[in-house]
Amino acid sequence: MHSEGLLIVISAPSGAGKTTLCHDLTQRFPALQESISYTTRQPRPGEVDGVDYHFVSEVVFRQMVAEHAFIEWAEVHGNLYGTAMATIDEARRNGVDMLLDIDCQGAKSLKQRGVQGLFVFVLPPSLAELRRRLESRSSDAREVIERRIARATEEIREARWYDYIVVNDRLDEAQNLLAAIVTAARATTERMLGRVGKMFDI
Repeated sequence: MHSEGLLIVISAPSGAGKTTLCHDLTQRFPALQESISYTTRQPRPGEVDGVDYHFVSEVVFRQMVAEHAFIEWAEVHGNLYGTAMATIDEARRNGVDMLLDIDCQGAKSLKQRGVQGLFVFVLPPSLAELRRRLESRSSDAREVIERRIARATEEIREARWYDYIVVNDRLDEAQNLLAAIVTAARATTERMLGRVGKMFDI
């Protein structure tokens, strides 16, 4: 006896620390599964196909789009990203909580389609700090950084329709806040009734 799995959707501009926060969340909640997105971009050093992303060609990706295999997909910085519908459906059906790390364009697509989930937007403390973080990576060319900053200003405007906003200034505080949000979401009456309703005849 279980309730449907909780879908946790987290978005942020590049450099806000979303990946670090998501990793911490999966450490705190071992049963939380990360959705592995499909992408047409090239793997970065250390990334593994099937673990970090499903790396596919644009031809394969477009074929999946034509077959309606994605619950959402978007083009970001010239690359295509998508979340397989089968992945989300299976997790929800089996009562598995799933973490979905996607950009705000993809998240908005889910919201508009009525997909139930917990939508969280991660903000940097300022655009100046975001720029500093991007430059400290030493992995992107100057024009790429400028493009990411421009994109970030657009994405940040989308934060208003998310359920929660987490400002990643002090990492430990942001980690604790995100964990608290997830803990509370897992204990809503609607979800708990699916687990204990029959037991207590509620």
